[in-house]
Parts: sequence; structure tokens; C-alpha cells
Amino acid sequence: MTPHATMTADMPTVAPPTGLATRMLSLGTESAFEVLARARELEKQGKSVIHLEIGEPDFSTPSHIIESAVNALRAGETHYGPSAGLPETKEAIARYVRETRGVDVDAEWVVVTPGAKPIMFFAIFALIDPGDEVIYPNPGFPIYESVIRFVGGRPIPIQAREENDFRVDVEELRSKVTDKTKLIIINSPHNPTGAMLTRHDLEVVAQIALDRGIYVLADEIYSELVYDGKFESILHANPDILRNVILLDGMSKTFAMTGWRLGWGVMPPHLAVAVARLQTNSNSCTASFSQKVIGPALFGSRTEVNAMCDEFRHRRDLIVDGLNAIPGITCRRPAGAFYVFPNVSSLGIASKEVERRLLDEAGVAALAGTSFGAHGEGYLRLSYANSRENLIEALKRIESWVDKQ
Repeated sequence: MTPHATMTADMPTVAPPTGLATRMLSLGTESAFEVLARARELEKQGKSVIHLEIGEPDFSTPSHIIESAVNALRAGETHYGPSAGLPETKEAIARYVRETRGVDVDAEWVVVTPGAKPIMFFAIFALIDPGDEVIYPNPGFPIYESVIRFVGGRPIPIQAREENDFRVDVEELRSKVTDKTKLIIINSPHNPTGAMLTRHDLEVVAQIALDRGIYVLADEIYSELVYDGKFESILHANPDILRNVILLDGMSKTFAMTGWRLGWGVMPPHLAVAVARLQTNSNSCTASFSQKVIGPALFGSRTEVNAMCDEFRHRRDLIVDGLNAIPGITCRRPAGAFYVFPNVSSLGIASKEVERRLLDEAGVAALAGTSFGAHGEGYLRLSYANSRENLIEALKRIESWVDKQ
């Protein structure tokens, strides 16, 4: 067809393809973004909405980190880098892990990714064949189960129960391990409940993994957002587990850098090579200029980060106390992260319906506990990454809505 040719009525037409690959039917999503989209629609219609649905710090990235990125851009750090990450960035992360987890790793153990999610995606892709079993917490971060199913693995949920402070019951975990178990996923501090595993919990998980030759994906993205007690890594509990661990961490939560998309994994070198190959085939690499801020962030001033953590502690206490004052709602005080997971089962309304009605009728965007798995029924997840003023107003709206039920 020439540049000036036009379609005529007698030309054959071909319908555009519509079918998706069957594997897409097993790929889930994050409900937080769906609720956010619905809330934005209501705001466009003039409705006031208080956002407690998104797991994102409402603070700005610390100024010295921004300055590091600007300097890197001006220095020409705008080109491709190695798939596994810039050497100096990988060494900075290895040093951070050595100093915070007390284990001996170097740069070859590190893969830098655009956000921390690719580490869970790539690790599961690299390790799990169809039919392999993966044990994961439920309720828990929904992407775990989504990716397990996507690659043909068999997700084996282990319930995080309120009566156990939402910690994984390690004896139940032990009972679920079979000869097909290839991976155990743990998350501490935990999304959506803010719970933390104890040293004993982690020792048992580590020993199970070592005894059975199982990998552990340790999601420690909230490790520096702890308000009660001391953060315990599985690497603190048993350094020998290093050869079985994929440690997931990143910049998003601690440094209020969700939009920067900077994460990393620390894993045995042979697995790091495989994960880097997956990165080559998908993202190529993580943006070079952004990687330049990781070292200055990890080892530079923590003044703004510490202030953010202090504020989160105040907000946690405010929202927990406020929720517990509302008849029909009870809420445990989480040790870390920036979420609460109140029990709303006494209302006699399914969690998803509470989510919908709170948004539509009270102007409060929250997430149903079932957004994090079937065992989340009877609960909501609220993020307290919002101002104290907005949290107080949200509590008033929730109480008023509950009073009408």
C-alpha cells in the first residue's frame, strides 16, 4: 500500500486478535491499585476520600538522596549497565547486608532490580517447576500466590492467625513440608498485619530449610520500620541458612522511594547468575543514575528517615487506639511496617463488602483482608501512611458508618 492509499469497502479485513495465553488466567493483581482507581473516580465526582489503601510512605525522598541522583544525571549516568547491577552499587549492598545481617557476602551475591517485586518474580521463576510446592503466608502479600500459580507451582498457604499475633505457626509449617516443597516464603515485618517473626520462629524455619534442602525467600522490605522490639532476620537466627536464602529488600519503604523502583536480592551466586539472566531477558538492567543513590542512602544521613519512623510510630498508636474504641472492631498493635489489620468480623458483613461500603458511604479507602488471601476474611487492612489529621478524620468516618449498621 502506498503512503496515500486508502482502504476500500471491498478490501478484506482481519479481526484483531483477542485471545490471551492461558497462563494469564492464573495471574492475579494487587487490589490496592484497583481500590485506588475507584477512589480517584469518586474524587473526580467531588467526593472526599481519605486514602488508607496504598502501602506507600506519604513522605518525600530525603533531600540528600535526590541530590545524589541529580549529580549522577549530570555526570552522564544515563546508559545501560550490567544486568545484575553496577559493581559499586552491588558492593554497597553487600556491605550493608554484612553490617546489618552479620553474614559474609560480597557483590557476586547481589542482583539489583527495578523495585523489589522482580526479586520474588525472578526467584520463583528460576526455582519452581510445574507441580513444585511453595509454602507462603496467608493472609500475605498477594503477589506471592499469584506468581506461584503463574509458573505452574502449587501454592501451600499457612495461616497467619490473630491468636498467634499473626505470626506463622512454625509447627504447622513443619507439617506442611513435603518432598515436593521447593521454597518457603516468609515476610517479617509482615504485610498486611505488621507482625514480626521471633528469633525462635526464624530458627525453626531455618532448620527446616537446612534439613530438607529447601530455599527460603525472606521478604525483609520493612526491616527498618520497626517500633516494638528488635528486627530479627533469618540470617541472624542461623547464619548457615545463607546458602539457602534469597533475601529481598529495597529502597521503597525505608527511604520513601516507591516511585524510584529500586530493589535488590541477595542470594547464592549460582542463583544470582540465573536471576540476572532473567533480568537481561526482561528489563535489561536497572537505571544507572538511580543505582548511584543506593550507597549514599544506605550509609548517609538517617535524620529524615528516623523522623519518618518516629511519625509512623505515633500514627500507629493513634489508629490502633482509635479503632479499638469503635464498638464491633478490635485491632492488635503491630510491631512494624505501616499497616493495621483490624478484626471487623463482629459487624457480620463480608470483608469485601465492608471495603466497598466504607469507600462509597464513608469516603474511606481501605482494603478487604481477602485481598491478601482467603484467610483474611473478617479483617481490613488500613495503611497509616497518611497524616494524623486525616487518620483522625478517617476514624470519625468509620465510627459513624459502624454506628449506622
